[in-house]
Amino acid sequence: MANINGIAASSGIAIAKAYQLVTPNLSFDRKKVDNPNEEVERLNKALLTSKQELEKIKEHAKKEIGEEHAEIFSAHLLVLSDPELINPIKEKIKTENMMAEAALEDTANMFIEMFKTMDNEYMRERAADIQDVTKRVLAHLLGVTFPDPALIDEEVIVIAQDLTPSDTAQLNRQFVKGFATDIGGRTSHSAIMARSLEIPAVVGTKEISSTVHQNDMIIVDGLEGIVIVNPSEDDIAAYKEKQIAFGKQKDIWAQLKDEPTTTSDGEQVELAANIGTPDDVHGVLNNGGEGVGLYRTEFLYMGKSDLPTEDEQYDAYKSVLEQMGDKPVVVRTLDVGGDKELSYLDLPKELNPFLGFRAIRFCLENEPVFRTQLRALLRASVHGNLKIMFPMIATLEEFRQAKAILLDEEENLTREGIEVSNDIEVGIMVEIPSTAVIAQQFAKEVDFFSIGTNDLIQYTMAADRMNERVSYLYQPYHPAILNLVNNVIEAAHAKDKWVGMCGEMAGDPIAIPILLSLGLDEFSMSATSILPARTQIKGLSKGKLASYKDKLLNMATAEEVVEFVKEKAK
Repeated sequence: MANINGIAASSGIAIAKAYQLVTPNLSFDRKKVDNPNEEVERLNKALLTSKQELEKIKEHAKKEIGEEHAEIFSAHLLVLSDPELINPIKEKIKTENMMAEAALEDTANMFIEMFKTMDNEYMRERAADIQDVTKRVLAHLLGVTFPDPALIDEEVIVIAQDLTPSDTAQLNRQFVKGFATDIGGRTSHSAIMARSLEIPAVVGTKEISSTVHQNDMIIVDGLEGIVIVNPSEDDIAAYKEKQIAFGKQKDIWAQLKDEPTTTSDGEQVELAANIGTPDDVHGVLNNGGEGVGLYRTEFLYMGKSDLPTEDEQYDAYKSVLEQMGDKPVVVRTLDVGGDKELSYLDLPKELNPFLGFRAIRFCLENEPVFRTQLRALLRASVHGNLKIMFPMIATLEEFRQAKAILLDEEENLTREGIEVSNDIEVGIMVEIPSTAVIAQQFAKEVDFFSIGTNDLIQYTMAADRMNERVSYLYQPYHPAILNLVNNVIEAAHAKDKWVGMCGEMAGDPIAIPILLSLGLDEFSMSATSILPARTQIKGLSKGKLASYKDKLLNMATAEEVVEFVKEKAK
């Protein structure tokens, strides 16, 4: 038995067998073969197995994450059936007495390099498809297991070095009871997705993937940030009791589902949710969400072989707006780059992608992509209470340029006779310190601010939130952060504009009293955090907390802030 400590990323207790989601070792020693026909037969079997797996994955993806996300697997199936790829592999085996693994690798690499250098976007996309598919076939030739989150069909806890957004999007919560990773923090995308899926998670363990073996019994304690490997029967019994107690606590929280979010002195704030797909709205409404404070539209673009069409996007936005009724829905325009890569976009490799060509910077240089999304949003606007938010805005010029494109597309649609809402608020995500510092200037032009603390904190503290060695500098309660947040709120309120927060700080029990003292209007968080936050807010006096505002802003360290809040917000 071993106890491994990490970061509690998503609440709850999970008990199940380990499923190691690791890329297998695909290296091999090259050698000539005596019987090429046997190698061709091995290749045919590996191709058939791969096809069967991809068909199963495609059907699962259709049911779980929608038809548009499943299309990437159609592209992969086409690659496996393409004689232009398969015949040269067989030819190498027969004429050069090559082992199947070597013939597959050499042929695939030739096509990948050739397609990568082409000007045609479709052909460049095929390079990524060939790379993904041939890895699967090679794994079968080598007799090693190729992990597929979508193929999990029994109760497990996923163990990985890390989970990409597309990995996490494939997880089926019917079977995946929790996960644990070596790296990551509460604001990593895998942690955020875990909260959306409402499955317990512990991240940042540093060693879980090397310590745990396939089918080990695992307990993930997403409340305390602990993973227990091969627990005793007594441990399992104790954690089952803890699981039941947590379920009862959730039942108590659920009683507040339809109540407004009001402080003890009668001040009302809005509790909204962050979502990634239309399917997440069910969790928002079930947890008493009063709106969607952040719809991360990049998930529409992930797990595909091409950009989503205007109609595909329109359908997704319309679905979210209709489900939410008259409740506000803040949609963030495409935010790719950083740790969110799209293989088919062929984004440049950068030394520091978080400070590079991403989000609004990408959109303003790729207007056709941006305009397609804006048209879809504008068309969907008549189906609900839409608010549009531009991410990663560093200068007023960027906001003006983005808004001009939006207004241009609105005019185009009106000329085409397509109805557009005349009541769409347009705001920005405040995640760059320069924007927070001159919020007074932005407040004259935007309709609202939403503070993205996940990035604002790492940019202000010069500390990569995914880097374990500098994680101590990721300090949400640091007075520098609090002063930037306060500056944004004061600037907005001076112009009668509202301010939300869509970073993970918004649902943090220590941060909530601080944000109430600063006058934040809307708190947007993972859906599962809404009811605990509502319970907490009902016991707090906004007036009393406001009297501590100046003291909080003038403290010297994050530790001082935390101690003060714990004392005053009892």
